[in-house]
Amino acid sequence: MEYRDYYDILGVDRDATQDDIKQAYRRLARKYHPDVSKEADADKKFKDIGEAYEVLKDPEKRAAYDKFGSNWQHGQDFEPPPNWDAGFEFRGAGYTGATDNDYSDFFESLFGHSGRTGRTSHRQTFHMKGEDQHAKIVIRLADAYNGSKQTITLSRPVVNERGHVITQPHNLHITIPKGIIEGQRIRLEGQGTPGMGGAAAGDLYLEISFAEDPIFHAERRDLHMELPVTPWEAALGATMTIPTLGGKVQLKIPAGSQGGKKLRLKGRGLTTASKQGDQIITLRIVVPEATTEEQKELYRKMAKIMPTSPRNDQGL
Repeated sequence: MEYRDYYDILGVDRDATQDDIKQAYRRLARKYHPDVSKEADADKKFKDIGEAYEVLKDPEKRAAYDKFGSNWQHGQDFEPPPNWDAGFEFRGAGYTGATDNDYSDFFESLFGHSGRTGRTSHRQTFHMKGEDQHAKIVIRLADAYNGSKQTITLSRPVVNERGHVITQPHNLHITIPKGIIEGQRIRLEGQGTPGMGGAAAGDLYLEISFAEDPIFHAERRDLHMELPVTPWEAALGATMTIPTLGGKVQLKIPAGSQGGKKLRLKGRGLTTASKQGDQIITLRIVVPEATTEEQKELYRKMAKIMPTSPRNDQGL
């Protein structure tokens, strides 16, 4: 996928005001409108201009896009990093539904099919509830397993008095419920945009994402880990101490276990009062390297007294 430099497409500097961006769009849209322009690629340029304006006119999208900085070149290979949009607040329902606009893969990888709306209704009333806000936050698996209280800081994009998009910190004290899973949302009542005419403020919804853990990864409520074992531990069986997010426990490895065998610890996943998650342990057999003649001879002896053909079952 190619990186798209929206500032370059509109011909404005990265510190351009919102008025500068609007003026640049209007000028270029008139120049390349398919009904007016005689240039062969006017259609494509008109779409590119529209896509760039869709991002840069919206303080929320622009602030998120600006997170990538100015080091990327237009057309350069690009892949957004995981959770790149964590910590940014967006208005509305987050991602919108279908659209008639034909946006690029780059746009859709960042903002979804038609992007985060960031739009408010044109209908003005004296008494109107504020819009809901949405943001993604990244927490540790241990916080989800145990539940926790945290102070987090989100970035709330605003346009300052000079017409530039800036981000203001939004500090929140939140409670992470025990057993919450990735993709679930925490609702903070009244933490969205203020209402009009004394109406209630909107709510803020925090979508949960998990930080990478050195041992575990979550699949819904189950926690998965890989456990290295020696050939003799797998063949003869063993009892060993393994980590869980609730502390260390004893695990029995059955005799005759093969690599890839899965063992289950009930209730050691992301568990609530009504829903249970387990911890799944996958065995990985680590074969010692034979470097001395004595070690090599031991392997030769094993091959003689314990002959096996592991590839026969696959017809190899």
